[in-house]
Amino acid sequence: MTVCTGNICRSPMAEVVLRDRLEAAGLGDRVVVDSTGVSDEEHGNPIDRRARAALAARGYPVPARQARQVRGSDLAERDLVLAMTASHARALRRLAPDDEAASRVVMFRTFDPAAPAVRDVRDEHALDVDDPWYGGPQEFEHCLDEIEAAADGVVDAVRAALDERDAARA
Repeated sequence: MTVCTGNICRSPMAEVVLRDRLEAAGLGDRVVVDSTGVSDEEHGNPIDRRARAALAARGYPVPARQARQVRGSDLAERDLVLAMTASHARALRRLAPDDEAASRVVMFRTFDPAAPAVRDVRDEHALDVDDPWYGGPQEFEHCLDEIEAAADGVVDAVRAALDERDAARA
């Protein structure tokens, strides 16, 4: 699950990109990707038109969807929760029903090989995916660049987790 503020820009863009990359990697039938927001201010709204345009311009299919707020139960049910910013990560960890669920909250850009190495949660802000909301098309393109840069790393991590799970079951 990808998580941003209102679930109309960054997290649905990341959801679309990850779903596409996981499908291309042959994992689409094994992984469910969704997105939420830490706020309920956009509840029920569709993906932002500028986010939709940026995705469509790069050939991604953009599904009809409605924004929704994350719940503690979502965190308990997900194997990996990808926060778009450090403030989202903090909010998600506070919302988590237990330490195990909180430990599954990871910064999205952690998986970008060109992103700065962060060793302490106090420095996670260095991995923030820039918020395009107040900008124009260029900011949405930049946000999509940041998402795409981390997406293959997420796919690799998911594949490794699935392989480990399969080996444990064998």
